[in-house]
Amino acid sequence: MSVSVPAATLNIVLNGFFEDNSFVSGAEATAADAEIFNALSAAPDASVFPHLARWHKHIASKGDAINSLKAAEAPVAAAAEEDDDDMDLFGSDDEEVDEEAEKLKAQRLAEYKAKKEAKGPGPAAKSMVTFEVKPWGEETDLDELEKMIKGIEMDGLVWAQKGQRIPVAFGIKKIQINATVEDAKVSTDDLSDLMMEFEDHVQSVDIAAFMKL
Repeated sequence: MSVSVPAATLNIVLNGFFEDNSFVSGAEATAADAEIFNALSAAPDASVFPHLARWHKHIASKGDAINSLKAAEAPVAAAAEEDDDDMDLFGSDDEEVDEEAEKLKAQRLAEYKAKKEAKGPGPAAKSMVTFEVKPWGEETDLDELEKMIKGIEMDGLVWAQKGQRIPVAFGIKKIQINATVEDAKVSTDDLSDLMMEFEDHVQSVDIAAFMKL
């Protein structure tokens, strides 16, 4: 997993993400959690980032085991590749091509196909995007605007439970809200355009952070 997030924004992004997720990916800690954990320079302030602090405390409790998780995953992948490499679909080049060899080849092809189908498709590539939506003025009802934003529905799009209010200037606040998207199904440009259609409420839409999961 690659992370491209400014240091000042990382805790905000991760706190929003762990509001709805226990771990970076799946139902248990993985190498991805180890990578994010090691990227943090210090334990987050629980009073400011409660969700991130909860996750950080849980990962920290694993001690050195979280680092060994990263190394433990590599042999599994290598073993799978070795297994595929060792599979001789067509037999030896020196083997005489006869009826029995053709039957054996067909059998191996069928077994290989069945093995691949049994594995099923891999997990969909996902990203977490942090949008910042700036209203026209302080009179804009931000609660109503957030409902409108979260009313945008797409296959592969999941909004965070609640956005944050970030001061801009002169009493104006903008909405910062996270969304988890499946890369193959959801375009961030399309999402931005849909939010800009709320033209009576929205002045601008920016992407504050983007993180691959």
